[in-house]
Amino acid sequence: MKTTLETRNLFGYRGGPIRLTTGSVANSPRLANNTREYYNGADMKIRAAALLLLLILALTGCRTQNDYYVVGTDEQKEELRQLFTLLEDEPRQQSQMVLIEEIAGYLLQAGYPGRMRTFLTTFVERNPDHPYNAYFLLLVAKQYRDSSPEMSRHYYKRVVSNYADLTVNGTSVHYNALRELVRLTEDPKERLRHYHELVDRFDDKLDLGATYYFMARTHEQLGEWDDAYADYKNFLGYPETEILGAPHAREQIIRRVEFYDSSKNWTMDSLDRLVATIKNALWRQDANLLLRYRADANFFAMSWEQEETDFNSQGPFNIGIFLQRSRVRFAEDIDINSNAREAYLRTWGWSHRIRTWYLYFRRVDFPADPDINGDWEWAGIFFGDAL
Repeated sequence: MKTTLETRNLFGYRGGPIRLTTGSVANSPRLANNTREYYNGADMKIRAAALLLLLILALTGCRTQNDYYVVGTDEQKEELRQLFTLLEDEPRQQSQMVLIEEIAGYLLQAGYPGRMRTFLTTFVERNPDHPYNAYFLLLVAKQYRDSSPEMSRHYYKRVVSNYADLTVNGTSVHYNALRELVRLTEDPKERLRHYHELVDRFDDKLDLGATYYFMARTHEQLGEWDDAYADYKNFLGYPETEILGAPHAREQIIRRVEFYDSSKNWTMDSLDRLVATIKNALWRQDANLLLRYRADANFFAMSWEQEETDFNSQGPFNIGIFLQRSRVRFAEDIDINSNAREAYLRTWGWSHRIRTWYLYFRRVDFPADPDINGDWEWAGIFFGDAL
């Protein structure tokens, strides 16, 4: 007679049968009891060995995981090992933040930005409730800023959308993220949302003049002209603001706002008709007709050497008085230097120390109103012969 006992291997799976022969161990109560005691003792030893092996594997895995981030020179490696040891033993979350920031800094200094990002994002994934996770992801976003703007924008959005704000080193994490988002975001609608959140939450930290200027330009991208000019007017309320790369921005916006607020009833859709009307007024010395088609906004009178932005070129100028005292003549055709957007009409005989004037016409650039955009206006006068 044969009796079969089943055993389990190291990990608890059923192994092959051990066959006991009748008349030997199987028929001996004492030996059978000893056999059971033997197998029970062996099972306990196997279980203990398994637990010890699992503990060794776990400890080895942790050490290997940290070793992935121990890079750089021998000195940097030693510093990183010490920082990881301190981090594992540090219970205070603020102190953990400092240690994590130092580790990230060492990884960057050693030339491993990818491992720096992996270290921070892995920590956030494994510690979802850590109060400084927004700051850790901000560091990731900053590191991506130059190499991958799309990934940088992704992490900045996560910081603002998924985490409460916090202050690190005296600066709001959300404030830093929003400032970068308005720079990195291409979609104008989304960019405007970031601008509005910045103004609503952090107006005391902003150059509001510059912020309104760029908000106005973003509204223009969307064709939201009334909102654009409202923000341009807000921009003009901060005279100390200077726009980097646009030194004449203020003068330009002043002229644009003036045109926006004007009646705009002096424009004509045809250059030929406008020039013919001005010629008729000059010939008849009709000051009222001449003034009727002179631009009410941004009209200038200046020498060829001056700039239109020159304050003196925009002063009061009563052309009607000069017309009544003069016998003005004009060229039959517009000047040869005219083009599709600008035109010049030479006139002479003015009762002025400079007797030759060029009347200047230009196309209206005002997409806010398609009915007049592209029309022509008489916009100014150049004194003297053309240079």
